[in-house]
Amino acid sequence: MLEQLSQKFEATLKKISGQGKLTEKNISDTLREIRRVLLDADVNYKVAKEFIDNVSQKALGQEVLASITPGQLITKIIYDELVVLLGNSSSEIKLNGSGITRILIVGLQGSGKTTFSAKLAKRLKESNHKVLLVAADIYRPAAIEQLKLLGSQINVPVFSLEEKDARKVASEALSYAKDNGINTIIVDTAGRLHIDEEMMTEVSDIRKIIEPNESLFVVDSMTGQDAVNSAKAFNEKVNYDGIVLTKLDGDARGGAALSIRAVVGKPIKFISNGEKLNELEVFHPDRLASRILGKGDIISLVEKAQESFDQEEADKLEEKLRKNKFDFDDFLKQIKVIKKMGSLSSLLSMIPGLGNQLKNVNLDDKAFVKVEAIINSMTKEERKAPKILNGSRRKRIARGSGTSIQDVNRLIKQFSEMQKMMSQFSKKGFNNSLIKNFKFN
Repeated sequence: MLEQLSQKFEATLKKISGQGKLTEKNISDTLREIRRVLLDADVNYKVAKEFIDNVSQKALGQEVLASITPGQLITKIIYDELVVLLGNSSSEIKLNGSGITRILIVGLQGSGKTTFSAKLAKRLKESNHKVLLVAADIYRPAAIEQLKLLGSQINVPVFSLEEKDARKVASEALSYAKDNGINTIIVDTAGRLHIDEEMMTEVSDIRKIIEPNESLFVVDSMTGQDAVNSAKAFNEKVNYDGIVLTKLDGDARGGAALSIRAVVGKPIKFISNGEKLNELEVFHPDRLASRILGKGDIISLVEKAQESFDQEEADKLEEKLRKNKFDFDDFLKQIKVIKKMGSLSSLLSMIPGLGNQLKNVNLDDKAFVKVEAIINSMTKEERKAPKILNGSRRKRIARGSGTSIQDVNRLIKQFSEMQKMMSQFSKKGFNNSLIKNFKFN
């Protein structure tokens, strides 16, 4: 997430952290370089100027100049200003406690509105809301079918009409929700390649019809200042409540993320950093600021783990580890837990210090597919007792999984080494209490 921006910030701050003493000159030189980093990231130039002015004012104070750890203080000042720039605190979406919660999704074509609608539906369903997705994008080919496909993956119904009238779709969807005891509707509206009056009028009419509790503008973070400009234009017409940044897993320079709230004056409420329907996060300014400065995001990582964490299964796993009986079935279960948490690259980027180390490493989630295929080609007996995997059995497993004998041998060797390591843990007294008690209130 925003790897280029993070790497440039880290490189700049590393230079000044190596200075034994801060002077007005080296502070000025550093801030000039940071300003260049921000402009290269396509941050709005007024936003960049104000950011540098604020940092400069605080960095040139006597407390910083006299500090024995000047580099750390400069980093802290920049972190604090990034948090302010991004919105200070997270902003929850507004839900209707007594009636139907109505959520309107708007944005340009290709911004990821439909996928986000399904992600939000999944999230709300898991919070015990009875959700209805509404297909009000009547123009884009296959938009309705895409929403129906996504809805089927998360077992959420999709309302649509044969008629090409988005206003009628919204109106009848609201009536359908009332008649069927549905307490949350998410209306996916049409996007355009550019802003035009016809589209704005239609979205404005739909807003009047459903009277949303929450209107969200979905923006492609890879489009930089174009995203900020379209966000501003949409807000003038629709007056939405919050912003959703999508495609932060791509080669986003960061300009939209750092500029959009300051320019539009509306909070960023969610970030989407992948195509999977579980890859949606509530936006926390302090956490993104930490990632940008290469400090990771352990809190989000632990939250993801807790979402995928089954206490009963964890207790069973702990008991097996104590008795040194961890087998391939257990290994397969752990792979599925990791896959539920998101992509490997996004998970590892949350660990402090790993950002730069991973920048040239190809983290292929498809490697899991190969491992799963090999384990699934084993018999129950072989999974429980890997020691019986002789040459002929390994050949059969390779054929059954569509892999090579070398792949099978490599996996068995790695698993054997992991078992030895876990055996050492169990001899020393394995303790899983850290995981159980690692909670954030």
